[in-house]
This record gives sequence, C-alpha cells and structure tokens, in this order.
Amino acid sequence: MGTRLRKVLIANRGEIAIRIIRACHQLGIATVAVFSEPDREALHVRAAGEAYALGGVTAAESYLNSGKLLEIASLAGADAVHPGYGFLSENQQFANAVEEQGLTFIGPRAVTIGLMGDKSAAKELMRKAGVPIIPGYSGEDQGDQTLRAEAEKIGLPLLVKAAHGGGGKGMRVVRSMAAFQTALEAARRESEAAFGSGRLLLEKYLDPVRHIEIQILGDSHGNQVHLLERECSIQRRHQKLLEESPSPSVSAQLRAALGKAALASARAVNYRNAGTVEFLLDARGRFYFLEMNTRLQVEHPVTEWVTGIDLVHAQLRIAAGEPLAIEQKDIAPRGHAIEARLYAEDPAKGFAPQSGVVKELHEPSGPGVRIDSCLYAGCEVSMHYDPMLAKVIGCGATRAEAIAKLDWALSNMLLCGIATNIPYLREVLAMPAFREGQTDTRFLERLLPSWEPRLPPLEIALIAAYHGATAVRPHGRKHPSVEVSPWTTLTQFRLGETPGLKN
Repeated sequence: MGTRLRKVLIANRGEIAIRIIRACHQLGIATVAVFSEPDREALHVRAAGEAYALGGVTAAESYLNSGKLLEIASLAGADAVHPGYGFLSENQQFANAVEEQGLTFIGPRAVTIGLMGDKSAAKELMRKAGVPIIPGYSGEDQGDQTLRAEAEKIGLPLLVKAAHGGGGKGMRVVRSMAAFQTALEAARRESEAAFGSGRLLLEKYLDPVRHIEIQILGDSHGNQVHLLERECSIQRRHQKLLEESPSPSVSAQLRAALGKAALASARAVNYRNAGTVEFLLDARGRFYFLEMNTRLQVEHPVTEWVTGIDLVHAQLRIAAGEPLAIEQKDIAPRGHAIEARLYAEDPAKGFAPQSGVVKELHEPSGPGVRIDSCLYAGCEVSMHYDPMLAKVIGCGATRAEAIAKLDWALSNMLLCGIATNIPYLREVLAMPAFREGQTDTRFLERLLPSWEPRLPPLEIALIAAYHGATAVRPHGRKHPSVEVSPWTTLTQFRLGETPGLKN
C-alpha cells in the first residue's frame, strides 16, 4: 500500500464496526475498537485486536466524544481512524482534528465534508457544476416574510427542510399556504435541536418520486469512478428500509446520465474516498440532485454484490494513498441484490423501539445470502443507540431471485427475546407492486398506512411457545463459543463473505 496503514481505530460500534474490522484484518491491518459501558460485552469489542473503554452510556458520552477517541488513538498507537457511518462520520471538526493529530482520516477531506454538510452551499455548488437541482430557495435571508414569499414563487406542494439536516429531521411537507407558518416553525425548532442550526431551505415537493443514489470512489490522484446506482425508495418516515441495486426503474441510458452527473458532483469537490450522490427521479424520468453523503452508506453491500468491489477495502487503499485500481469501463452490473434493515422495533405497537436480551439467535446462511450483524445469543440490545440490529441481503442473477433469497433468509431468521420488524419486511416483499418494481418514496405510506401482524394463528402460537421455552443459556459465557484471534475473519460471526469481491 502507498503509505501503509498499520493500525486503524474504528470510531463506531455494532455491525459497521465489525464490517471494518473484517476488512482491516483481511488486509493485514491491526484494529482498535472502542466501547461505551453498555457495549462492554459487544461483539465488535472481541473481534478487534485491541479494545478501549470510552466510558459513559449515551452516544454523547461515548462515541461522540471526539477528545476521548483521539486520546485512545494516541494511546493505542493507531495511525488512522475509520468513522464508519453515523456518529462523527460527517463531522468536519472531527476529521480536521484527526488530521491535525497526524493521523489518517479514512474518508473525504474535511473541507469536502463541510461543503456537503451545508445543503444550501452544496446545491449552489452543484448548480454551478451543471448538475440538475430541485427548484427551491437556499438563500441567506431566513426571515419568515422572505421564506413565505419564496414559497409562493416555488408553488405547492412544498418541502421545508433543515439546511444542515438529514434522516428526515427538520423536514415538513406543506400542501397549503395556511399551514406554511406552522410547518416553518416546527422544522426550525427540530433543526435547532438536532443540528444546532435553525437555517432552512425550501424545495419543490416532487410526488411521486423515486430515491436513486450513485456510489462514487475517488482517489488522491484525481481519479473518480461511479459504481452504478442503488434504489432506496422504500422508506418509512424518511428512513430507508429496503435498498437494491440495480434499480428496476433505471435504463442503461438513464444510468449513464446519472453516473455522468454523479462524477460531475465528485469533480466539483475533488472527491476522495467513498461517497454517495443522491438524486430524486420523477415520474417523467427527470432527476435532481438531493445531497452528497460523505461517508460509507449503510446499504453498501448491494453495490459490492453487483460490482464485485469491496468498498471498505477500497476506502483503506485510497486512504493509504493508492490510486484506484479500476476504471469506469471495467464496471458493469452483474445480477441483483436487495438489502433489508432489521430493526429492534415492534411494528404491531407503532414501531416502538425495543431493548433487552437476545435469548436465542439463528442467522441463516447459504449461497446468495449475506447477513451483516453484531448479534449473538445473550447479547443485550441497548435503548441508547440506533435500533438497527443487522442487515440481511439477498443476491441472485435476477431481481426475482434476489427477492426470493431475501424472503427466505428473513423467514429462517430466528431472534427471540426482542420484537423486530421482520414480519413487516416480509409483507412489503410480498406486495405485488413491490415485486413489479412500482415503488416510490410514499409507497409504504400509501399501501401500508397502518399495520398489524397477519401470521396464521398456528405460526403465532409456535413462536410464542418457542419464546417461552428459550432463555439465555446457563453456560455463563455471553459470547459465541468460537475461538477468535485478532486476525480472524468475520465469517465466523455469520457475516459471510460476498463472493467475487475484488481486493
């Protein structure tokens, strides 16, 4: 490798920490894990070569404590930091601090994170780069009268959203001007609470619309490529639930146009490392820039399957100064992959978050199935962090085969002790409109506005009986009974290997 990475601190937890540890070990790079008090027995702690306590319980006390993270990096002798996704992954100040300490930040340059973190500045930069943007207002004047006047120019329906936001926070749809002021004030309050800034932008609300994103890679030598598209239209309250590649709505011609726009976006900021350019695609086939995510995405496994490229390997090699080993002409889709996000939440109770101990666990495996997980029988799911427990991916030669593999994996996954959204996911997969690829971002809102379990009574009784018969095994050991060296690949944790990945 260019300037060889010797030891990487993973500033994250859960399945993404394990995913990064696996990639590092495969490349002969030592790893350092960090953990909060609730995560003291977590699987990523045991998988890494070394593990250090952050202290604290909440994210603010632990995984968001940049000072403590850098202190541990120095103590452990790490020469690089991988932020994963979430937490500090898109924090410009943290990226700067990592580099100021003489460490390598495994991600884009801090200035790029800052530029793309400001949605108003990002839209203006993309407009100058010739990338289509949604009609709207992103100006400095944030007075209520100015915003109302601009809203009337844009027309209804309208989207009010946080300029520094994400994940659906600080976002309101306005369908009548009578509701505009209430939506404005609510979005501003939520934005200030979540992001420390009440700055808003206005956009024309497109409906129906698909959410299409393009994976990009860039190196420090000025080379950039795109790795095709993912469709992420199946969302609940602006949170992605199912992601797939390729999109059933994207033709070869549209794919080329989206890729060209994504590369223009990457060149506009001299993008380095892995990132994602997100677009909205309307019913007439017109697409518009939405945002650029300056990090690895949760849904990266589907891109790995259809391209055969290991994205975390690529991140590490780029961070070490190596040029990209692939050119655009080398990248073509093969087969299909669909990912489902498995959450600790109860769909039958309004998707209320769940916590507790996983009493029994079976994660299926087999050709065309990949599970990225941090679970084991006896592990505790904390209420203090994101409720995503695992990602289940189905892969096949066709979209129908990928759906079948994913549904099989979900139907054969047994997780006792905590309610999950598996029944809900399976119902979405079974819907004729989904199987026909007729999706958009309001798909679930329209077709599954409310939900209750529809399992046959016998199946419900069997599950209840199983729950009653199982408990944490009394062997006193909370981790799986498998010997793990610091260099063990994570196939032993049932993550599985994705066939054909290029190193």
